[in-house]
Amino acid sequence: MSIARAFRAEAAKRILIKDGAYGTMIQDRRLQSADYCAGYDLLKDQRGNNDLLNLSQPVVVRSICERFATAEADVLATNTFNANAISQADYGAEHLVGDINRAAARITREVADRDGKQRWVAGALGPTNKTLSLSPDVNDPGFREVDFDQVKAVYREQIDALVDGGVDFVLVETIFDTLNAKAAIMATLDAEQALGRELPLMISMTLTDLSGRNLSGHTVEAFWASVRHARPVTIGLNCSFGAAQLRPHLAALAATADTLVMAYPNAGLPNELGEYDEAAEETAAQVREWIDSGLVNVVGGCCGTTPQHIAAIAGAARDCTPRGVPARPTGTLLAGLEPMLIAA
Repeated sequence: MSIARAFRAEAAKRILIKDGAYGTMIQDRRLQSADYCAGYDLLKDQRGNNDLLNLSQPVVVRSICERFATAEADVLATNTFNANAISQADYGAEHLVGDINRAAARITREVADRDGKQRWVAGALGPTNKTLSLSPDVNDPGFREVDFDQVKAVYREQIDALVDGGVDFVLVETIFDTLNAKAAIMATLDAEQALGRELPLMISMTLTDLSGRNLSGHTVEAFWASVRHARPVTIGLNCSFGAAQLRPHLAALAATADTLVMAYPNAGLPNELGEYDEAAEETAAQVREWIDSGLVNVVGGCCGTTPQHIAAIAGAARDCTPRGVPARPTGTLLAGLEPMLIAA
């Protein structure tokens, strides 16, 4: 049985659990610059370069991953949100991208396989810190810092290394620009063709305001119409806001997506210090409302969520009925900033 088929089969039986936020856990360690770049001669300050820790502090990364596995996470994502050449250029560490991703994938794979329990490893691709759809210069709307082929190549480098390290899925997450996501999707499909085997996709959008759009202006339904051709194993929402604010937009996506829905919210909204105050039980109760409404197949946590949050979510989801996947629409589904369904 293929990885994707096995995942879908298990998701038909129960709500699956994704892990939580590496960044939150790493911040609690209060690491110094020397801790980040231990063993590596890098000129720039590496504080905040959480991806580099896969190389310089693998014990830290493994410990966090193990805690999420112990909290009953079925899907373990790699600590590679910014492990791409565009984002790593800010730290002068773009030459380490391949090594970072391979190390992250191997750490996560070893934890996933540690006790014989069925777990899946998702290779996490963040959105980069550039946008293809919008100009960074308000005086020059046509200007772009990067082009599509460049972003696609950057993602392909990351994907190839993650696959080499042993991931099961490619997780394109926190998508604020649909065109960036399209570049990641194309890179994944190219990598799949080069491998000669299945390389399943998970795709997750982030909303930038309560109207339910991402930065490039797409509604969740329009976003789904834009990426549906890639036939992802999961489509969903992450980061954005807390679970309560995400609910209406998640409901809209769940009603139209003919695949599994995965959602992993922040632990509420950050306070004035940028910290998250929402307790694990509160997050879990809100996620339980999603489950009771039949909106999700896979749930987890994003910013501010700890192993305690994931354990509470796993407890709330236990023995619950997963969302039923609707039939594929018979019409033609198109998208601008809004979706358009042309009846068959």
